[in-house]
Amino acid sequence: MARNIGSRYTAHQILGRGSAGTVWLGEGPEGPVAIKLLREDLASDQELVGRFVQERTALLALDHPKVVGVRDLVVDGNDLALVMDLVRGTDLRTRLDRERRLAPEAAVAIIADVAEGLAAAHAAGIVHRDVKPENILLDMEGPLGPAGSHPALLTDFGVAKLIDTPRRTKATRIIGTPDYLAPEIVEGLPPRAAVDIYALATVLYELLAGFTPFGGGHPGAVLRRHVTETVVPLPGIPDELWQLVVQCLAKAPASRLRASELASRLHELLPLLAGMPPLDVDEPDGEPAPESYEDPAPATHGEPRRRGAVPLVPGAAPADSNRDTHTSMRVPAPDELAGGARGTARAPRTPGQRRPGSARHKSDAVRKRRITLGVAALAVAAAVGVGGWLATSDDGGDAPPRDSKQSSPAEP
Repeated sequence: MARNIGSRYTAHQILGRGSAGTVWLGEGPEGPVAIKLLREDLASDQELVGRFVQERTALLALDHPKVVGVRDLVVDGNDLALVMDLVRGTDLRTRLDRERRLAPEAAVAIIADVAEGLAAAHAAGIVHRDVKPENILLDMEGPLGPAGSHPALLTDFGVAKLIDTPRRTKATRIIGTPDYLAPEIVEGLPPRAAVDIYALATVLYELLAGFTPFGGGHPGAVLRRHVTETVVPLPGIPDELWQLVVQCLAKAPASRLRASELASRLHELLPLLAGMPPLDVDEPDGEPAPESYEDPAPATHGEPRRRGAVPLVPGAAPADSNRDTHTSMRVPAPDELAGGARGTARAPRTPGQRRPGSARHKSDAVRKRRITLGVAALAVAAAVGVGGWLATSDDGGDAPPRDSKQSSPAEP
């Protein structure tokens, strides 16, 4: 059912739903557009509406080929909407769900595109704050790049900042998607441009491995890993690429590359990655979270809390990943962050290796223990036998030759 958005736009068809609102396929004076209509409870927040209007100039001025352009911001009664360019393609999460992981050349080409878009945003003083596969769109009508990759564009600028208003979230809570949150956000520091670099490096790791470096399990455990653990090397990728990933996942924001530097370095690596197949690794197991962490806040108005994010393209179904979007959580206390295991993060498993804790893994462990106990028992029995033989020899009897047979007692 069509509905008017302001006086200039008409929304015709729902493309998807997310934690912040609903995305519609719409029509405007210049043709088809994507309209992100924010939730009613957000639209009724006058402070948020004021921030929304303040962000309008900056968002409209962000014009770059690797960024989904914001054409207009509409405030009309109960409607609060971002009108954006319509990208005909799919989002990166959909491609990951289909292929699980990408060839290194294709992964690096996509991340290089996004890094270029971030460089333009950061130069304009805009921090995205929610970089993840759901917010990276692949333009199926654009020219093919390295490894047949479609041009990648970053979308949803400003949404995380709009939702994270002082009245809606306290200083003791954080807003974001746990798998991609930089450690400084987890520790309660204000988000700067470096948080986008950390998140983008996390996406690159995910494209290569098929899973995020610190994800898995309860969101609280994920947050702790970001602060306390170091990333585990991925087998099979060139050292130059791995060192780039490690630098951009540095715990200290100042140690990470700037977006423009990252884009340049990634482009330089593309010839080295030509023809490389996707990596062959399996996802490690997660770990249970401490009970002291709070669960993400439930959705408002009795609606079920949605997972994943919203595609802004026709034909792409709403994502249903295991990564909460715009999760509101309590900032963990220092003792909670320090309570986890320090060292490296969950190590990827080689294909075919059994998962720790699985039934087959446990049976293998039991079998190994039985073999060990059996060997130990034989060793004890042999030692007892040798000890008895030595005791007989010490009593004055002659030890029989090693190659002689024991004779039977003489008959009377």
